[in-house]
Formats: sequence, structure tokens, C-alpha cells
Amino acid sequence: MTPIRSTLAHEIARLVHAERLAPGEPLTERRLAERFLVSRSPIRTALRELQRAGVLAAAERGGFKVADPLAAKALAASTPVLDGGEEVYLAIARDRLAGAIPDRMSENELLRRYGITRPRLQALLRRMSEEGWAERLPGHGWRFLPVLTSMETYRQSYSFRQAIEPAALLEPGFTLDRPVLERHLEQQHRFVAGEILEISAVRLFETNSEMHEAIAECSRNAFFIESLRRVDRLRRLIEYQQRVDREQARQRCAEHVHILELVLDGRNAEAAEAMRKHLSALGPLKAPSP
Repeated sequence: MTPIRSTLAHEIARLVHAERLAPGEPLTERRLAERFLVSRSPIRTALRELQRAGVLAAAERGGFKVADPLAAKALAASTPVLDGGEEVYLAIARDRLAGAIPDRMSENELLRRYGITRPRLQALLRRMSEEGWAERLPGHGWRFLPVLTSMETYRQSYSFRQAIEPAALLEPGFTLDRPVLERHLEQQHRFVAGEILEISAVRLFETNSEMHEAIAECSRNAFFIESLRRVDRLRRLIEYQQRVDREQARQRCAEHVHILELVLDGRNAEAAEAMRKHLSALGPLKAPSP
């Protein structure tokens, strides 16, 4: 059986096993993307990986179907084989945060520094570009964009979030996007139930940031929405360097569950106060004095 490298492919295999899907059961990109709160592109890559591993097969009308539930069970109990991509990504993030790499670098300079193949580097750079902390220059050069580089500015970002996120919940034009928030609630429940012990720090940051942004988007206030997105981009690299205390992270996710339940119940004033308390406790917890 072909080794499985991606965490997302493992999660889909666990889903097949946990829901006892039989051979021939279809798996659609759209439903999986909604389930795991990611775009269809990584879902498509994970499905192809599972096809190569024998877990899935091509469906007659396109897409994929379950081929071997026992293979899914075996993969669900295994550990992904790391290919070094995430380690290099985090190494670049650490070096950028420490000022060890300049604002501008060519792909050749990055290849020499990190010792990976050009296709792997280009995939990582595209990811950084999508996340908003790098951009392509003419030719083969890249520019790294401004990020928060001190613990003081990091703490200030939480003070700013305490000002805007509760206020977004109290906007007169707040319009509940129930399907989206219910999907986030389901994900937070899974974290609390134990998935928090397995997920990577990067994926945890991404998922929780998307949850906070989804709530802000319900405000229909473009200034709140764009401000929060920008803060999340700026604080990304410091977040990646934080040591994740899994039990504390589980408690933070339990707070997310409480906030989401209040919002879904239409109790926005209570949700705003819960959000304020959540952020006021989280800032000092995640940004200790250096």
C-alpha cells in the first residue's frame, strides 16, 4: 500500500471508517470541503492520494467512491509519513520572524538555503502567497510582506481584537450564516472530543482563525471583516512559533463552542461578552513576556 503523507487524507480515511461507509459509497469534494472547512483543491489532492493507496476508486460518473473499508481502517490507525514540507515551511517562518532572511530573495537563494526541490519550494511559496505573507516579484524573486515581529505588537493585536470582535457581534446588520457556523461548531466539538491532540499547530491556527472570521463576516461590516483578516495575516508567524499546550487549547475550543452556541441561539449580547472574555484571557496566555 502506498504510504499516506497528508493529514487531510488520514482524516478522510478516519471518516470512512468512523461512518462505516461501504464499498461503492460516493465521496464528493464539496461535502468533504464543507466537513473539513477547507477548499476543494486540498480535498482533491487527498482523494487522489487515497485512490493510490487503494482506499478509494474512481466513480463511474466522476469523483471517487469507497473501495476498501479495511484499508481505510488501517490508515485511520496509522501516522502520516512526513515529507519535510511542513518542516521547511516552519523553518522559513522562523527565519522570517527572526530577521534571518531579507525582505527579498530569489528562488535560487531559497533553494540553496533550505535544500529542497524547486517544485516543493514553489508549492510552499504559493501557499505563503495565498496566506498573505509573501508575494511574487518579476522573474524568480519573492518579497516577504510585513508581519508582527515582537511580542509587544502581538499582545497589541489581541487588544485590537477585543475591540472589534465583540463589536462585530453587536452590529445592527448582523445576519446569521447558520450553515457555516454550524460547520464550525461541529469542528470545535471534534477538537474538544480529542482531535485537538492530533492536529498540527498550523492547522489549528488556520481552523480557529477561520471560525473567528466567519463570525465577523456575519456582521456585514466590511471594516470589521477586513481588519480581522489583516490582523490574522500579520500574527500568523508568531502563532506558528507558540508552543501549543493541548489541554489549554482544548479549553479555548470549549469556549469557542459556547460562543458559537450563543450566536446560533440569537443571543449576541451574551456572545459578545463571552468573546471579550475569551480574547482577554487568550492574549496574555499566548504571548508571555519574553
